[in-house]
Amino acid sequence: MVLADDNFATIVNAIAEGRKVYDNIRKTITFILPTNGAQGLAIMLAVLAGTNLPITPLQALWVNMVVATTLGLALAFEESEQDLMQRQPRDPKAALLDMFLLWRVIFVSLLLLAGVFSVFSWILAQGESIELARTAAVNMLVVGSAAYLINSRFLINSTFSFHGIFSSRMVWLAIGAIMLLQLAFTYWPMMQVIFASEALQLQHWLAILLLSLAIYALVEIEKTIWRRLR
Repeated sequence: MVLADDNFATIVNAIAEGRKVYDNIRKTITFILPTNGAQGLAIMLAVLAGTNLPITPLQALWVNMVVATTLGLALAFEESEQDLMQRQPRDPKAALLDMFLLWRVIFVSLLLLAGVFSVFSWILAQGESIELARTAAVNMLVVGSAAYLINSRFLINSTFSFHGIFSSRMVWLAIGAIMLLQLAFTYWPMMQVIFASEALQLQHWLAILLLSLAIYALVEIEKTIWRRLR
C-alpha cells in the first residue's frame, strides 16, 4: 500500500483498509479449513471403523471445488466491521492462524462432521440406498458450510441480526450459486451418473436445513462465550 500524501486522514484510512484486508484473510482461512477438515475426518473415521464412506473421494473433490469457487470468495468482499478501528494494534509477530482460529476450525469441523454422519446414518437406517445417503451427506456438508459462511462474516461479533445475516450481497449471491450447483449435483441425470448421486426428497432437505441452522446457532453461542471472556 502506497500513501499519496502525509495527511492524517489518509493514514487513518490506510490503517483501516489494511486491518480490513487482514481481517478478511483470517475470515476466509477460518471458513475454508472446516469444510476440508470435516470431509477429511469423515473419510478417515469411516476407514478406521471399517464402515461405508459417507462421501466418496470424487464427491469430496466436488465439494472442494464448488465451495472454494463460490462461498470461499464471498468473504474477500466483506466490508469493515464497526469496531475495527477500536481494536488494539496486533502484534506484528502474531501468527495468522492463532489458537483462537485453530479452535474455531476444530469446533466447526466437528459440527459439520456430526451433521454429515447424522444425515448419512439416518437415511441408511430407513433402508434407503447408500447412494442416496451419500448424496444427502454431501448436501449436508455444503449447506452446513453455507450456514457457517454467515457466521464467518464476523469472527467474534454476532451475526444474529438483519444486518449480520442479510447485509452482504456477495454472501447471498455465493449461497444462491452453490445451491444451484447442488441442485444440479442432486437431480441432473448426467451429474447423477458422474457422482453416483440420487434425488433427495423434501424430508431429506428439511433435515439438512435444520441441522445447518443448528450449526449456525451453535457457532453464534460459541462467539457469545468468547465475547464474554474477552
